[in-house]
Amino acid sequence: MAQPIRKQPIKQNFSPEIIKATMETESSETRNQARLAILELANMISVPMSLHAVVRLNVADAIWQGGTNLPLSASEILAAVHPSGGDPENLQRILRMLTSYGVFAEHLSADATERRYSLTEIGKTLVTDGEGLSYASYVLQHHQMKIFKIKQDALMRAWPFVHEAVLDPTTEPFVKANDEPAYSYYGKQPEMNDLMLKAMSGVTVPFMKAFLNGYDGFQGLERLVDVGGSAGDCLKMILHKYPSILQGINFDLPEVVAKAPKIPGVIHVGGDMFKSIPSADGIFMKWILTTWTDDECKLIMENCYKALPVGGKLIACEPVLPKDSDDSHRTRALLEGDIFVMTIYRAKGKHRTEEEFKQLGQSVGFSSFQAFYIDYFYTVLEFQK
Repeated sequence: MAQPIRKQPIKQNFSPEIIKATMETESSETRNQARLAILELANMISVPMSLHAVVRLNVADAIWQGGTNLPLSASEILAAVHPSGGDPENLQRILRMLTSYGVFAEHLSADATERRYSLTEIGKTLVTDGEGLSYASYVLQHHQMKIFKIKQDALMRAWPFVHEAVLDPTTEPFVKANDEPAYSYYGKQPEMNDLMLKAMSGVTVPFMKAFLNGYDGFQGLERLVDVGGSAGDCLKMILHKYPSILQGINFDLPEVVAKAPKIPGVIHVGGDMFKSIPSADGIFMKWILTTWTDDECKLIMENCYKALPVGGKLIACEPVLPKDSDDSHRTRALLEGDIFVMTIYRAKGKHRTEEEFKQLGQSVGFSSFQAFYIDYFYTVLEFQK
């Protein structure tokens, strides 16, 4: 029987010169990648501003056309959104760049002489739905400039002051740029306030649909308070899904609830959540704790605790940071939102981790805590007394 051939390891004797050249090549490649990455980051302002541009031009609705989503050239899109003329080449430059971020899909002709564009799933979020809502208002609200007749670039003025949040966390960059807090500034600018409310509705409605389909913690509740409920839209959706809730209380500042519409089964109550909250066996809030400091959150949650009976629950929907800082879309969206809060609303308001929320709840007396990851951005946090 033939003996198997034993293969000897091949010795590769590389000269010091070859090893050095290889290391230098690898090092050069690493440096090139690093320089490319920093250029991308430095030019990244082009992304939100181009997104702002396609929203202002109503490009998504022009492509969508009632659901056809047929690929259109820049000239065809421009003719639909601005019949009086314009520069299709410059529009195409914007569309190409946003295609690289997955907002549009590019369709190149066989001879590579024409580019056409359709909407991806990301792009479809900018399409106006039957209720007149989309994420387009959220984009505009985040990048306000001279949208209306009055000067409204308050948010943009704040961004050059982000470093000030590090040097002096007692004052928000927005305040340094505009001499007053964002909410009071909005209150004096009806157009800005209306845009913010529309932006929040555009984000809230799809979240609430997913939330109500995936969370059943409202079962058994008879009296529910929505803290910071504004016009009562969330409460209206909850009561529609859970008619067993006998009474809904829309709780917000007196000047806010004074404008709230009548909703069957809902009473509007004005007040200050830092002083007291109406009693109920369930309290709901969405994106409230995020914009306040730890001490302010404790005060809000303590008032919730006092308003609940034993066994009652606080249901808070908030952005929750992951423990690790990876490069996923979810982590980036959450961390970017955290910087937005720091810059615009509260220098020490913040997105928190699940553990940080748990500790806040325990500090005011809540005996149990659960987190439900139903939505990619907002997490449902359930605190029980």
